[in-house]
Order: sequence, then C-alpha cells, then structure tokens
Amino acid sequence: MGGDLGGSSLKMLVAAGWALLALAPASAQTLGQNFAQGAAPAKPEMMENCPGLVAERPPFKPLARRVALNSDQVRINYIGHSTFLLESPQLVRVATDYNDYVKPPVLPDIVTMNHAHSTHYTDNPDAGIRHVLRGWAEDEKPARIDVQYKDVRVRNVPTNIRSWSTSGTERHGNSIFIFEMANMCIAHLGHLHHTLNQQQLNEIGRVDIVMVPVDGTLTLDGEGMIEVLKSLKAPLMIPMHYFSSYTLDRFLTRVRQDWDVEIADVPSVVLSKANLPAKPKVLVLPGR
Repeated sequence: MGGDLGGSSLKMLVAAGWALLALAPASAQTLGQNFAQGAAPAKPEMMENCPGLVAERPPFKPLARRVALNSDQVRINYIGHSTFLLESPQLVRVATDYNDYVKPPVLPDIVTMNHAHSTHYTDNPDAGIRHVLRGWAEDEKPARIDVQYKDVRVRNVPTNIRSWSTSGTERHGNSIFIFEMANMCIAHLGHLHHTLNQQQLNEIGRVDIVMVPVDGTLTLDGEGMIEVLKSLKAPLMIPMHYFSSYTLDRFLTRVRQDWDVEIADVPSVVLSKANLPAKPKVLVLPGR
C-alpha cells in the first residue's frame, strides 16, 4: 500500500482502525536556543535514521485472541488533549500523557507522563499498569528511560519547560517520548516549550509519525512548532493539545502553506511504514 495517504484510502484505514478497536479485548539539555544571544546559529539538521531502532525484530507470534494487526502495523487512537492510545502488533497498548481527566477506554500496558500540569500526569496510576514512565525526575534531573516490553520499545529525550510557579525554567520537566514498534519510530512531543537543538535531534533521530501540540500559547508558539516539524521531517504529523476548533483551524491554516492536510472522520487509524504518505501530511484525528 505504498504512495500518498489520501482521500478514500485514508478514510478506509481510519474506519477500519476504529472498528477494530471496538472489538479489541479489554484488558537535557539547556534552554539554549530559547534565550540565545548574538548571531543565530545554523538550524539543526535531522539524522537520516531513528538511532534506537533495531532493524531485526524477534519473529512475530500471533496471539490467539488478537484483533488482526499485521506485524508491520500500528493502531493509533486519539483519546483527547494530548493522550493517544497506541497498539502494537502484539497488542501492547501504550497511553501517552496519562492523567486523571482524559483516559483511554482500556487499561494500558505502558503509560507515559509529563510534568507541565495535571492534565499530563497523575500521581495515582492504576496498579495494573505494567510500566509507568514519568518524563521528569526529582531535583530537575533528566529522566532517562529505555524500556522494552514485547514488541514495543519506549525511550525519551528530556526538554526544559517554563515553571508556572516561579516564572522561570523547570529543567528537564518534559520528555519527548519515542515509541519503536512495527519497524517505525513514533514521537510524542509532550508539552514542548522550545525548539530543538542538534543534540536533541540526534537523540530523537528520524521519525515516521509525530504527535504535535498546536495550541500556540501554553506550549511553543506556532512558528516555533513549524520549525520543529520541519526539523523532524516526519511523513505524518498528528495535531493534539488544542482547546477549540478556532485554535486547530489557526494551526491548519498556517501549515497548509507547507503541507497537505487530511481531516479524518473517526479518531482511529491503522498505519504501517508502507502506507505512510509519500510527501509530508498533517492528519487530524477528532478527539474530545
């Protein structure tokens, strides 16, 4: 299924993803570039590969009760705000920015969290969650995460955030999480507050899909986020963290200058490396 992810083919994919979900069994860096003085340095360049991605995976063994996902496919469901539910071929479920307000309909195996404010983390995760991954550490030290569970690997790249209490900087308060599954790298930018430097780009590596906050105020401003997306060079970009149709439309109006935009009818899509768009595209998944 190579080529551009467009029109009817995309709608068939997202509809299939939504139907399959319903059947599923329950179950840093310094702030540097933000405050740089003097002449602007050359813009960072993305590497050609995702540095953590392992080309050879263990043989895939289908599960008797699994909903049909091929070994090269990932199901992505937008739950809302900045929470997505990712599902791997071996039915590993990962929830991003897991919190007490917007929850996925099934218990995840892995959850990631960020520290910007309470809609991005919880102090009381369900005891049945196998891996609870916090994207920050005590005393503003960088969290270092590299977890493998079945056919999913999760790692992080710490970034700084603004401190709401001191109007200063909380070092390493956010993490960009990278999910490696089905031979793809999927990045969730979390509550990103600044553009990325070369070291951060090197750690992230080339990604296939990126979830990007587009509110333009609480996170990075619109032009800064466009710069981040151009640096990452992901074939597919999925907006999140918008608070109204006006905010989303403002972002889409701007990105249409550079990329195609597709608006899905349902919040779920099944993707593989083979059906990623031939040229970069923004895919809007509806969510609450």
